[in-house]
Amino acid sequence: MRKTLKKTITLPPPVTRGRMSLEKALLVRRSVREFAATPLTGRQISQLLWAAQGVVTREGFRTAPSAGALYPLELYVVKADGMFHYQPRRHRLSRLSDLDLRPPLFRATFDQKMVLEAPCTFVIAAVDERIARKYGRARCVRYVDLEVGHAAQNLLLEVVALGLGSVAVAAFKDAGVKKALGLPADQRPVYLLPVGRPR
Repeated sequence: MRKTLKKTITLPPPVTRGRMSLEKALLVRRSVREFAATPLTGRQISQLLWAAQGVVTREGFRTAPSAGALYPLELYVVKADGMFHYQPRRHRLSRLSDLDLRPPLFRATFDQKMVLEAPCTFVIAAVDERIARKYGRARCVRYVDLEVGHAAQNLLLEVVALGLGSVAVAAFKDAGVKKALGLPADQRPVYLLPVGRPR
């Protein structure tokens, strides 16, 4: 009999006082491309999601700046036990799949081994239309891509603070990533961040 999997996962609350200073995290951050198979804990995943896109005020402002506070980013987690979508306002995950989507994601990244071997890959996608409605098509991609950089750097520094490793991956086939993950038509994959314990 098949095990029933939770559709919604409430995450542990984020920690706002860590053991490592920001300056130390900046000093030691390096790209890591080889990972141990050890899965990330729920607490680690929670902290990384919060660092990238967590809500920090009653008004809904997040950890990363956003043009007009329009928040065009969508954050996904791809693991061996499925794919999940982050809901920042409720700080929880919605399960979108119970399949291991790392192999098709690996193929869409020109066979970059770390995407296949990392126990967890964070995928940042963008809904350009959220920005274009206010700032126009000519500026929206610039604003969105800057925001992706802010969110990714937050996540990468939190990775270091947790004693983990990561590498930023932008070399991939957009259509291949969209198909592998079943992303909605209006979402553009922008960045992949494989995360794990350095090997």
